[in-house]
Amino acid sequence: MQITAASVKELRDRTGAGMMECKKALQETSGDIETAIENMRKSGLAKAAKKAGRIAAEGVIIIEKAGDAERVAIVEVNCETDFVTKGDDFQQFATAVADCVLRNDPEDLEELKASPMEAGGSETVEECRQHLVAKIGENINVRRFSLISSETGKLGVYLHGGRIGVVVDLADGDEGLARDIAMHVAASRPVCVSEQDIPAEIIDKEKEIFSAQAAESGKPEAIIEKMVAGRIQKFINEITLTGQPFIKDPDMKVGKLLDETHASVNGFIRFEVGEGIEKKEENFAEEVMAQAKG
Repeated sequence: MQITAASVKELRDRTGAGMMECKKALQETSGDIETAIENMRKSGLAKAAKKAGRIAAEGVIIIEKAGDAERVAIVEVNCETDFVTKGDDFQQFATAVADCVLRNDPEDLEELKASPMEAGGSETVEECRQHLVAKIGENINVRRFSLISSETGKLGVYLHGGRIGVVVDLADGDEGLARDIAMHVAASRPVCVSEQDIPAEIIDKEKEIFSAQAAESGKPEAIIEKMVAGRIQKFINEITLTGQPFIKDPDMKVGKLLDETHASVNGFIRFEVGEGIEKKEENFAEEVMAQAKG
């Protein structure tokens, strides 16, 4: 029986599941929507989809190295509560996702979700995610990933409590320095490696803001120019890796440390759990009162 777009849409509206899952369910039941819904409920897909709208801002950062140590995968997998992050099922799922990234080198999240979770397996990452949602009872998301390769340098990694993960691609340095730089990135949150990596429009906007602030001082134009130049340099040092004071020796900037060790940083990736996700503010007292009244 031919599966129509209308039947896929109806099943999607009734279950909240994804389009591909609905199409597959209809194909397995020869277009019988009621049987498809029953099967999806049994497998947990419909239950998982109903939780998809809930905010998942907790989670874990996983870093996995390839055997040759020239490739490193870093992933963020989210859930709703910190309690779930400590569970074996969630941890194993997140680690398996990182291994999948290493094995398949997907271009984006959609390709990752469609990839087989295990080598030679038939179950995709997305199907495993949905089954885990049904089992645990919380919304779970594979939020982002990155695969870093380095043929000439060393990849330094640092993981802080499973909540902050950093991978640094270091050229011409040793493993100890690579890890120290990764630790620094985790603590100091640089935006980019050096001044050359800052988009011109960001510098221009900061100049505009600083100029407006300095103009209010009423000082001569020549003094204002020096004030703006000083603030811009301070801003650059604050957001660049090479301009920041090294966390292990605040009297030395990272740029000087790299010069003295004849090393350089090709790039870095820093993930922190939940950054950029708008969390729902909970009021426990109000929640208890609402339940008591209800």
